[in-house]
Amino acid sequence: MKKSFKEIVVFMEEEVPFNKYLGVKVDELREGFARFFIPFRKEFIGDKRRPAVHGGVLCALIDTCGGAAVRTHFTKEDRISTVDIRVDYLRPGPDDDIIAESEVKRLSNRVSVVHTKVYSASDKETVIAEGRAVYNIRRVQS
Repeated sequence: MKKSFKEIVVFMEEEVPFNKYLGVKVDELREGFARFFIPFRKEFIGDKRRPAVHGGVLCALIDTCGGAAVRTHFTKEDRISTVDIRVDYLRPGPDDDIIAESEVKRLSNRVSVVHTKVYSASDKETVIAEGRAVYNIRRVQS
């Protein structure tokens, strides 16, 4: 992993309290791409009758992973925030580690569009959710 991306890993895993609470881990970062995962916990089940991972956990992972993919193009001082996010829940999230892969589809100085796919660690062929997000970029002049 590039040295500059280590700051992103530390920020995402250790400095964002909600990410730390969820147990978000960075698996891979490269320019315009991020792969994150969340180790499964039974507290993530939204409906114990199914059982299925709560959609909020999936959305949080999509948002976090997508933001990191955008961040690979900018400095740590630049500010990135979510403007809009859409999640399609395609299948119940299983009781397994959850993986998200985000790819930047459009990048400009002010806005970025990212597509994300989510799947379980035991079945990487079956997409359980897809996300599309738009991020605002505020460049900080040094």
